[in-house]
Amino acid sequence: ETEAKYSKKMQVLRDELDLRRKTELHEVEERKNTQIEELMRNHEKAFSEMKNYYNDITLKNLSLISLLKEQMEEMKKRENHLEKEKTDMLLQNKQLEEPLQQAREQLFELQKKVAHYDKDKMALTNTKAHLKVTLKELKDLQWEHEVLEQRFRKVQEERDELYQKFTKAIQEVQQKTGFKNLLLERKLKGLLSVMEKKEVELSEVLTASNLDPSALSLVSHKLKDVLGSKNATIKDLQQELARVCKAHNDLLQTMETKLTAFGIPLDNLGFKPLATPMLGR
Repeated sequence: ETEAKYSKKMQVLRDELDLRRKTELHEVEERKNTQIEELMRNHEKAFSEMKNYYNDITLKNLSLISLLKEQMEEMKKRENHLEKEKTDMLLQNKQLEEPLQQAREQLFELQKKVAHYDKDKMALTNTKAHLKVTLKELKDLQWEHEVLEQRFRKVQEERDELYQKFTKAIQEVQQKTGFKNLLLERKLKGLLSVMEKKEVELSEVLTASNLDPSALSLVSHKLKDVLGSKNATIKDLQQELARVCKAHNDLLQTMETKLTAFGIPLDNLGFKPLATPMLGR
């Protein structure tokens, strides 16, 4: 009976606990469903908001991309324009390099002039002071110049007189020297011609006479003596001619030196002095 009693209590307790469990499970299930529905609503709302957010971002990005494309095209156009301007500027710079260099050089020269301006100004003041002194010296020199001009005219008259006398003497000496040279040359040519004729005649005589060797040797020895005497005479005449030519040339050189010292051009002589070539040239 006790076992039956406790069995019944246990069954009742099990039923109560089962009912309680089922009730709690039902409540938990309802809370779970409620939470699921709440989560689904929240998820739907969050998804909708996220979708709208990303749609806005996408639209904004598309608009930004379109704007950036337009800006890129504008930048490309501007870049091409700037590139063209850059090319033009480089060409202009190249064309302006030479004027710029000239301008720099002019600037450098102007800076030098500015640097020397004070110095030049002081030099100008000193120059003005020296100019007064120089003007006074110029007046004194002008007076001395007039005196020297009078003396110069007098010396010029004396020079002309000496020039006439000297020219006359030169012409006389030249005529005498030329005549003497001509005589010596003719005499020398005559002696050479006579010697050649004698040699030819002697050769013909020796060939025709058929002399013996001793006689031929004696004749040759005498001929050599005669030729030696003639050659000595010719040498003396040549030395005399050379001496006369040298004296003539020395006289011409002295004349030219004197004319140059007196300031007389050689063209004023009216003739060209003939220089005699030295013998052997």
